[in-house]
Parts: sequence; structure tokens; C-alpha cells
Amino acid sequence: MALVMLYNLDSAKLQKIRFLLIKLGLRAREVSPAEFGHPIGYLAGLDGFEAAQEAPEESFSQEMLVMAGLSSPQFGAFLEGLRQSRAAVALKAVLTEANASWSSLRLQRELAAEHAALQKVRTRDAEKNSKHKK
Repeated sequence: MALVMLYNLDSAKLQKIRFLLIKLGLRAREVSPAEFGHPIGYLAGLDGFEAAQEAPEESFSQEMLVMAGLSSPQFGAFLEGLRQSRAAVALKAVLTEANASWSSLRLQRELAAEHAALQKVRTRDAEKNSKHKK
């Protein structure tokens, strides 16, 4: 059951990614803000996960992709297709046993923190490299 869950994509990027997913034979599922409180495993249709009882009190507007059940070749082809179609999405995750019980809100917070930390390291490394070239 290869599935890519799509969050907060503008229409142009959504169209590019949907075309890519069709081309690769992968299913797409747009996740609405009203569903952000449900466990990721529930959204992916996994057994043993139930819908959250209460609507989420928060939301987020960042784009995010969650990949579930992709084989290694599908995963590589999808990431390469994103790059080639210039449909970059900063926050990407693979559904795992560890994050299947998380809500989309929790996953987004974790990914955003990781992304910010990586950006900080990249900026610091770029500054070091530019100083060494002078």
C-alpha cells in the first residue's frame, strides 16, 4: 500500500506531485487541517489505529509530505521526480513504527525543528567555507 500524504500544498505544486505519483503508480491522500490531530497510522489506513476523539486545537501551514509503504526504488524515484519537477517540499517523513502514533501536528513540529537545525548547520558551514576561501 504505497501512499504519499500531502499537506498544505499550493495548487501548482499539488498538480505536479499528483502527476508524479500517478506516473509512479503511487496513491496520494490530501490531509485536511481538520485531520491534523489523527494518528499518522490512522491517516495511512493502518490496522490498529483509530481516529482522534477531539478535533485539533492547532494547525500549521507549512507544506509536508509523509510517505508510507514505498519500496526503496519507489522512494528513490519519488524523491528524484520531486527534484526534477522542481516541486521541493522541505518537510518530508517516512511513516515508521515510531511515528505512526503521532499526530500530524507532532510530526510537523519535529520535522520543522530538525529542518531548522539543519539550516543552521548549513549556514554555519557555508560561512566557514567562505572565510577559508578569502
